[in-house]
Amino acid sequence: MAGEGPEPIHEINVPKYRPLDLMPLREGNNLSALSLFSGGGGLDLGVERAGFNHTASFELMPEAGDTLRKARDHWAVFSGNEEGDVRGVDFKQWRGSVDLLHGGPPCQPFSNAGRQQGHLDERDMWPQFVRAVKETRPAAFIGENVPALASLKFSEYVSENILTPLSGSYRIQKIILQASDFGVPQVRRRVFFVGFRTKKMADSWKAPEPTHYWGDASIMRGQRCMGLREALGLPDIGVDDLSPTIRSSLTGPRHTTSILNSVAAQRKFASLEIWPNGVAADRAAARAFVAKNGHFRLSVPDVALIQGFPEDWPFVGATYMALGQIGNAVPPPLAYAVASSVLKVLSH
Repeated sequence: MAGEGPEPIHEINVPKYRPLDLMPLREGNNLSALSLFSGGGGLDLGVERAGFNHTASFELMPEAGDTLRKARDHWAVFSGNEEGDVRGVDFKQWRGSVDLLHGGPPCQPFSNAGRQQGHLDERDMWPQFVRAVKETRPAAFIGENVPALASLKFSEYVSENILTPLSGSYRIQKIILQASDFGVPQVRRRVFFVGFRTKKMADSWKAPEPTHYWGDASIMRGQRCMGLREALGLPDIGVDDLSPTIRSSLTGPRHTTSILNSVAAQRKFASLEIWPNGVAADRAAARAFVAKNGHFRLSVPDVALIQGFPEDWPFVGATYMALGQIGNAVPPPLAYAVASSVLKVLSH
């Protein structure tokens, strides 16, 4: 910062990948959506692009609430310990006026990166999501989480806390989607629980089909998904691949600015000559602070792109806080694919 240190060796990158191109804005027929556990806005953005009108967002973390307000100053955003805590909200006020309720309850109780304590974890908010569905009675809901929630270990939990309480009123289907199948240059799987209030709607719903492929084009359909280096607009070094799953900097014991979640991820980033530790606040800072091994240092806008956010999405807070919001989010193009499939049913 004093101007001393190695000379920068990388040009400031100009990304080739534009997430909004994966999410053309749809006409939503005035259908409305209510958002819970909104975080930095992954689901909210995807649902908005799919054509739903925003009703309100609830989010506990103040910085994430500020991100949503900065991104969309006309949205009703309730954040912080008082306004953003869904446990104190009477959702009956939206009964009959919301078509879609969506949210990703905190994934830490189920994540492979955590202790997987499920319902014993105080962060387990699925019962609150279920309560909101029951009180709001939307035509459809989308609940999202880490794929571990769909594993055998949590099958009893899912049955007792999600499926059974809602199966009297909703037909629920579960799908696991891979981000790169929808054009996001990252290995990232998420589970979605999609519920419809009538059998007719549930029967007419079709799960999103992949729009992109990575790997052997002869057995794949759709467009080729960009690799990480190509997506970020980095020079061709003869090798490219999808980004490993990026880690949220808000999970784990320390507030770091690393997006690494495993030794395998470290090896993959190294093979791509990309430095995933000490992510910089912006591209100018990333260029100025040369990594010891000379690899390309990532910036917050780059990590946002890897997750499928447009790079001008205004994450509020210190770098670790911005990375936490990004890493916890649903890739917006994934949210868009699911929300679009639901919109198609509700529009008929």
